[in-house]
Amino acid sequence: MVLTKEIAALPKHIAEIEKKLEAGHRRLELDRAALTVNLKDRKRLEGEIVANEAKISKLKTQMMDAKTNDQYRAFQHEIDFCTSEIGKHEERILVLMTESDPLDKAVKAAEVSLAAEKKQVEAGKASARERSTADKAEIDGLMAERSGIVREMTPKIASEYERIRKGRLGVAIAEVVQGRCSKCNIQLRPQFLQDVKRGDAVLVCESCKRMLFWNPPVAVADLAG
Repeated sequence: MVLTKEIAALPKHIAEIEKKLEAGHRRLELDRAALTVNLKDRKRLEGEIVANEAKISKLKTQMMDAKTNDQYRAFQHEIDFCTSEIGKHEERILVLMTESDPLDKAVKAAEVSLAAEKKQVEAGKASARERSTADKAEIDGLMAERSGIVREMTPKIASEYERIRKGRLGVAIAEVVQGRCSKCNIQLRPQFLQDVKRGDAVLVCESCKRMLFWNPPVAVADLAG
């Protein structure tokens, strides 16, 4: 029963392991996205600086052909505006560069962490699968042993055993320990206990209805021999 539960729980266990890996992926993707946005903003601002510098160059050329002071001042106003924009963009780029350093470090750290998590996850999945394979092999061995024992039973006892097993979560037999049923812990009546010890018939616990068996104590002298 325990082995069967372990095997049944394997998909859930693997899913939980992979869930941790997904969290690592999400952290890395968020860090990468933030760094990408930072780089795109810097590239956009650098492009605008180039555009403003080209515009200033063009305005200066046009300024040379100004006919009046008003035209000259208009060109100068446009040049000052473009120069101001360039200054703003350069300041913003410096801020973005300052922000990009920790972002870049975060991405690299997340990549290292994710690589380590992947190794752990793969090791955990491999271990879980190995345990499941071992459990299945053990179950197959136990089932083969059980089939051999059932074949040695009389059909009536084998049928009764199956009925009790299905009604008692797969456990049909209980050992008598210190005069009690080891499964429900009920004290057996003295005469009933003696009947169980004699082993003339298969008896069931009067409380939990499991088949009872008694292991006689082994003398120290017998163990030494």
